[in-house]
Amino acid sequence: MDEREEEVFHVKPPEDADAAASFSIDDEDTPLARELASLTARRRALDDVSLDLSGHRTRVLTISNQKGGVGKTTTSVNIAAALADLGARVLVIDLDPQGNASTALNVPHNADTPSVYDVLIDEFPLADIIQVSPESPNLLCAPSTIHLAGAEIELVSQVAREHRLRTALDDYLASSEERLDFVLIDCPPSLGLLTINAFTAAQEVLLPIQCEYYALEGLSQLLATVRMIQKHLNPELRLSTILLTMYDGRTRLSQQVAEEVRAHFPNEVLNSVIPRSVRVSEAPSFGQTVIAYDGQSAGAVAYREAAVEIVARGESGLLAGSDAEAALGEAVGEESIDEAESAVAENEHVLSEGGA
Repeated sequence: MDEREEEVFHVKPPEDADAAASFSIDDEDTPLARELASLTARRRALDDVSLDLSGHRTRVLTISNQKGGVGKTTTSVNIAAALADLGARVLVIDLDPQGNASTALNVPHNADTPSVYDVLIDEFPLADIIQVSPESPNLLCAPSTIHLAGAEIELVSQVAREHRLRTALDDYLASSEERLDFVLIDCPPSLGLLTINAFTAAQEVLLPIQCEYYALEGLSQLLATVRMIQKHLNPELRLSTILLTMYDGRTRLSQQVAEEVRAHFPNEVLNSVIPRSVRVSEAPSFGQTVIAYDGQSAGAVAYREAAVEIVARGESGLLAGSDAEAALGEAVGEESIDEAESAVAENEHVLSEGGA
């Protein structure tokens, strides 16, 4: 047996015990404490928000950006859920063959489910495919299935191929017993016939922009497509809203991208920005939006603020097309827009007046 005395170690108290005791993670001077205090204040402000949507016409927004991974689907479902949480009746039309919006809203979308494909190709009434999300009775979804992947090719030979979605949506809005406040159309990451159908059916374009390098890349082609849609198919279409997503306030890059986008689009960019958030990423795996999954998280609060801002702006937020064109011309150069418009005119023959 070891007869050595056990060594006992003592922690020496700090000389300035009062100063040590006064230190706390809740100290208002720490970045974490300031962030938590700000988040708490924003939550309280949202709890006091009430909206009166009566008397307003249904707003139809298409969420589009041909760049992938910028948060189109995430924005579509979470803005829709936030609007529904505020009392609005919202329809999400999942126009992306991947069907991620349908997954996030927890509605069935297997191959045998009536879907947007049947509306576009077989002229099903939209009412026959719409499902209510388990998340809220105010949240509806027109699901996508894998069949939609072939719709681009099948639509080429269809009559009035660019107007298929608009016709179905107009018929539904005219015949529906309960008025919709918002329709959000989730687009695929391309500028093909599915996206053109969305642009033709919508009044507004909501553009999510990731706060990363090359944020403005490709916007010239997107705006050129909007120009062509305005000219040939839908004069009402306007780029009304830009939402900054995946913002990381700790990095100088995110701050610079946000500043650049705001400088070029001061009227379109929402004050709300969507931060990078683990909760936002986790929610779809549980078949939920982040609003239902963790409505008090930073990501959920940001989407709720964005939804309130979209409602508050109302239709007064719509810009004249020339204003948006001038802003983008300054951002990426008029020559880039003109070249993109020429390319769209050459390659997107589906925009010819009258269709096939």
